[in-house]
Amino acid sequence: MSQRSMNLVEPHIPAPRRGEVGAAAWRVLVVENDAVEAEALVRALKRHGHEVDSVTSGGAALQSYADADLVLIDLELPDLDGLEVCRGIRSTCDVPVIAVTARGSELDRVLGLQAGADDYLVKPYGFRELMARMDAVMRRVRTPEPAARVVSHGPLRIDAGSREVTLHGRPVDVTRKEFDLLYMLASHPDTVIPRKRLIHQIWGDSWSRRTVDTHVSSLRNKLGGSGWIVTVRGVGFRFGGESA
Repeated sequence: MSQRSMNLVEPHIPAPRRGEVGAAAWRVLVVENDAVEAEALVRALKRHGHEVDSVTSGGAALQSYADADLVLIDLELPDLDGLEVCRGIRSTCDVPVIAVTARGSELDRVLGLQAGADDYLVKPYGFRELMARMDAVMRRVRTPEPAARVVSHGPLRIDAGSREVTLHGRPVDVTRKEFDLLYMLASHPDTVIPRKRLIHQIWGDSWSRRTVDTHVSSLRNKLGGSGWIVTVRGVGFRFGGESA
C-alpha cells in the first residue's frame, strides 16, 4: 500500500466545537475499502452527532444508499469502480454523494462529477474540510429550487399560496403535512425522492417509521387512486401523474 493511500484522515481529529454536535445530524453511508480509514472516519462522524453506516464494496453500497442522507464514497473499491457506483445511485435518486478518493487529477475530478458526485475531495484531507463540504452539499440539497406557486398536473391543481388542492375543480381536504408531501413530489415529477429526504424536509425530527407511508396512503385515498404517488421499492416515492 502506498504512502498516499494511507493516513487519509488526519491522525488528530479535532473535537467538536460548542454547538457543532447535533446542529445538523444526518445518516451518512461511508463506502471505504480500507478498514482502518473507515473506522477512523466513522468514529469522527459519530463524534459530531451523525448516524453512520459503513460498507466496503460497491455492491454493498448499491444495496444500502437508499437509507442515507449523504454518501461518502472512495472510488477505489474491490468489486466495482466507484464511478459506476455513483452512476448507479444517481440513476435512481438524488441522494448527495461526495467522492473521497486518492484519484486527484483534473480528469479524475471531471469524471467523478460527471458520474453524479456532488463534490470531490482528494485524499489526504483535513476532517474539518470534509465537514465543511458536507455542510455545503446538504445546504444545496435542502434549499429547494424556486418552484411554481401553482403546480398543475392534468386535473390536479396544487396552490402553494393558498395551500389548496383541487381535483377536477373540486377541493381536496388535506392536512398540512399531506399538502407539503404532495407539493414536494408534484414539484419534482421526474425525480425519485428518497424516504429519508422526505422525512427530514417535511417532518424534521418528529417522525416514526411509518410516517411517510401513512401520509402517502391517505393522499392516495383522497385523490382516488394509487397512481398519483408511485412507490419505488427500497428508495422512496415519485409523483406518478393522473391515476388510471
